[in-house]
Amino acid sequence: MKGSERPRWLLIGNSRWHWAGPDPTAPSGLRVEHHPPPPEAPAPAELEHVLAWAAVGAVPTGVLPPERRLGLAAVPLTGLPPWLGIDRALAGWRAHCMAAGPVVVADAGTVLSLTWVDGAGRFRGGRLMAGAALQWRAMGAGTAGLPRGLEAHSGQDIPPEPWPQATDEAMRSGVLRGLAAAIGAAHLDAEREGGRCRLLLTGGDAAALLPLVRSAVGEGPAGEHHPDLVMEALAALRPLPRD
Repeated sequence: MKGSERPRWLLIGNSRWHWAGPDPTAPSGLRVEHHPPPPEAPAPAELEHVLAWAAVGAVPTGVLPPERRLGLAAVPLTGLPPWLGIDRALAGWRAHCMAAGPVVVADAGTVLSLTWVDGAGRFRGGRLMAGAALQWRAMGAGTAGLPRGLEAHSGQDIPPEPWPQATDEAMRSGVLRGLAAAIGAAHLDAEREGGRCRLLLTGGDAAALLPLVRSAVGEGPAGEHHPDLVMEALAALRPLPRD
């Protein structure tokens, strides 16, 4: 998206830069793209059309306008601790708006973050664990006989087998099913404590986890895929200027 002159929003993540721009043909009204961090800091002129930005990853020095950075104070949830990642706050707020009530958000990225927002729009807490790629990387680096460089999908859109024989597929199945079970358990715990709530999945691995989460949660509607919650929140809180 270098040199783009159309308005856009930016989230600097841990492993990727996430861009969004207006797209009236998209269901969310946004076109979202995900790219590795640029090898060199962009020139300020390349970023002058950024309406708002937020960051959880490393921010290049002196190229993004600080007055357009969106922080926790701009997110209309109560009970947000000052150390909370802005991506979790944005996803929690957007999910709460969509659910119009209590919600658990599973953001399956570099880290799997689980965030609970109650019906009054109050941040109730969450859980964090290593995401799929981090777990596979740790297994590959920490052992002599396990492969490295696994990806969530392995070129397939179907869930991994429950009991694969091949080592790489066993790693893939174990990690994805473990993450799905953790998401299902978090949703169940939130409902036990606070009553019925919706479960929304977002992040890069959400699509791979969704069928496994639905299986883990059991009967009843559970697990809705909304891939761009954070970018939708950023655009909603810093909308296009009116003509």
